Amino acid sequence: MRMILPSLKERRAVDRCLSSFFHEYKPLNFKRAVSSLCRFYHLKMPHVEWFEYIDWGKTAGKTYENGHIYLIHPENWKKGRKYNSERKWINTVYHELAHYIFWADAENKADKFAARMVRGVNHHR
Repeated sequence: MRMILPSLKERRAVDRCLSSFFHEYKPLNFKRAVSSLCRFYHLKMPHVEWFEYIDWGKTAGKTYENGHIYLIHPENWKKGRKYNSERKWINTVYHELAHYIFWADAENKADKFAARMVRGVNHHR
């Protein structure tokens, strides 16, 4: 399967917005990141709800067929998780957005999308 992704420049911009949202909690940064991806894929904005924890802390995010995405807010992510890094949270956001974008074989494609979104973003191999 061939996956179409935004350009590296656009992915870096999305990554910067998510990173600044993780540190500053400004909703505009998150909205910019998600709207950029939605514009690229010609989708409407998903409805995102923030939670302290989902499924008694077992789940980091959840995407529903109606376009609703449940995510752990970064503020809560930093507090109660064993793996509470910024990168893990951003990867979770990419994973849930991939569920929103790709519905067939969703879990496999979501993992691939999340991995490819960060490839080359931080100048690492």
